[in-house]
Amino acid sequence: MRCFAVFLFAVCLVASPAWAEVEIGQVPPEVELKGDLGGRLDGSPWSSKELKGKINVIFYVDPDEKDLNNDASDALKKENFPRDKFQSYGIINMDATWLPNFLISSALEEKQKKYPTTIYVRDYDKVIVKAWGIGDDNSDVLAFDKEGRLIFKKYGKLDTDDIKKLVEVVRANLDK
Repeated sequence: MRCFAVFLFAVCLVASPAWAEVEIGQVPPEVELKGDLGGRLDGSPWSSKELKGKINVIFYVDPDEKDLNNDASDALKKENFPRDKFQSYGIINMDATWLPNFLISSALEEKQKKYPTTIYVRDYDKVIVKAWGIGDDNSDVLAFDKEGRLIFKKYGKLDTDDIKKLVEVVRANLDK
């Protein structure tokens, strides 16, 4: 039994980096959402390689929490950051709800009208949760600098101070 416990401990030590949570200052492992794993609303693939060259903000959202961080989305929209330096993504954790995919897709079309410059992506198998160790069944907000390093993260509802910090972090990194 003791040998099994030592083996299990060793497996956990070796495997833990794959499940490690991405930290501020890190570039998360590369992920690609395509085919059965997801992709953009038009069906084309999405890759985290796109998180370079601009300041990027990802809203990784459980459809049941779709409106939780609308205040943060509205604050970023109000800033009207230059499109050549800033991009936002709404990545939907399709596996986090019992809602049928066609209903979620309909809701995404409405969101696209409200936030026309945001790129919407579907994650059918919690690929990003697994690869980056981020919060599941929630509304997570992640910001990345031009090199793809994480510069802001918050799992759950952003309060007024969190939203101010997000906007400040984006603004401070635009011209770096």
